[in-house]
Amino acid sequence: MNSRVRPSLLAALVLTVPLMACARAPEGAATASQAAAPAAAVSAPQAPSAPLVTGLPDFTRLVEQVGPAVVNIEARIPARTAGRGGMPGNDEMPEIFRRFFGPDFPGAPGQPGRPGPDAPSGRSVGSGFIISSDGYVLTNHHVVDGADSVTVRLSDRREFTAKVVGSDETYDVALLKVDGKGLPVLRQGQSGSIKPGQWVVAIGSPLGLDQSVTAGIVSAVGRTGGPGQQYVPFIQTDVAINRGNSGGPLLNTSGEVVGINSQILSNSGGYMGVSFAIPMDLAMGAVEQIKKSGRVSRGMLGVQIQGLDATRARAMGLDTNDGALVNSVEPGSAAEKGGIEIGDVIVSVNGRNVATSADLPPMVGMLAPGSKAKIGVIRDGKPRELSVTLGELPSDAQRASAGPDDAGAGPAAASAVDELGLRVAELDAGSRRQLGLGAGEGVRITGVDGTEAREAGLQPGMVILRVGRTPVGSVAALERQLGGVGPGDAVMLLVRDPAGRTSFVALTVGSGD
Repeated sequence: MNSRVRPSLLAALVLTVPLMACARAPEGAATASQAAAPAAAVSAPQAPSAPLVTGLPDFTRLVEQVGPAVVNIEARIPARTAGRGGMPGNDEMPEIFRRFFGPDFPGAPGQPGRPGPDAPSGRSVGSGFIISSDGYVLTNHHVVDGADSVTVRLSDRREFTAKVVGSDETYDVALLKVDGKGLPVLRQGQSGSIKPGQWVVAIGSPLGLDQSVTAGIVSAVGRTGGPGQQYVPFIQTDVAINRGNSGGPLLNTSGEVVGINSQILSNSGGYMGVSFAIPMDLAMGAVEQIKKSGRVSRGMLGVQIQGLDATRARAMGLDTNDGALVNSVEPGSAAEKGGIEIGDVIVSVNGRNVATSADLPPMVGMLAPGSKAKIGVIRDGKPRELSVTLGELPSDAQRASAGPDDAGAGPAAASAVDELGLRVAELDAGSRRQLGLGAGEGVRITGVDGTEAREAGLQPGMVILRVGRTPVGSVAALERQLGGVGPGDAVMLLVRDPAGRTSFVALTVGSGD
């Protein structure tokens, strides 16, 4: 094609669009005013079209009403705690329940924003919400932990310097106070009435983006966390939560706050569809205690417990797996004084059912130390109700004991024990002292041959303390207790590991092959 012809063709093509549009006008539309009419019609505002999809939730009004009571929180961490802020390194941090922090706060090693050991300070960015018009603000403990100054920013850009009235690490709740009057407030909802499948909304500052709104449903209730978090029955949701959402409200569709967004389950540190919130009734109970005494105290029963599975329930002659199986009672504790015994199955607290062992710690922890509680148990297949005066949970409730010493423990074989896939030996006085056992307590496991026993976690060095509810202190006593069982029967053994932890293990007679 001739190069001189190409510009003309391009010009003709460019003109094609307006010309085609004009071709739709009536013939004879030649005046300027008539030519402008279609353009004016196009630019004029039009009535909104009817939605093509209906029946979907619209949270616009909810956000407009409650948004002003949601705040952004910035905590300055001084040099003495910079690089900590409640956040362990990658090697120490469990995958479950990672904490949320703002993008500039020191994270795990190798993450952007983590200062070196000589860094002068750090910054924790989180969320919170106002619970009273005179300036009380609720957030997470880990957002303000170790801070020497805390700034609260409202949605209207007002800023306040906040005082930390008090906080509690176990519940991960912190109460702040700012100088203000007539502030917008969130209404408290009934977190106990929340059910899986209900719509919930989160508002906060993920990654520093203030007033961000996400929505989803309640996935589950009563979830328990890792060590030290067994006293919080978390609300699990699929609401998108990220760093900086910590301390923000979880709202029901009435605009009432039912939880405090606190943690996520993540392999990457980002949102993966599993988020956790602290129930509001638990948080407000902590708030009242902080206002009154500056600290949070929790009731303590003084037992170690474990769950029931089908084999354990069958071994105990129970019809269901409900309840918490008591495998240890602390000497001098409220449980011991109230008559709770090893082998009891706790099924209720003040009339509230204990469905799993995870239900018991939050139920007891929410009760005041010194208060009386009615504890329902099943003992020897029969229900009982015991009255217990609760103690107070100490700040460090962990206990440790000495490791095992196999010296002088001679092996002893026994046919009934063989049927369980175990080899056992007598314990001498020195070994018992090292294990924290009294005279005539326990039989040491020296070998584990059965597959079922290995899968149950039994290992050499553990000690068998009881068969069912009956203590055993020798191989002969162990044999006697196993003498009445036959092939296929389930047997409950109370065992203690070298770290001092006790648990019931159910084994089937004849599984020693």
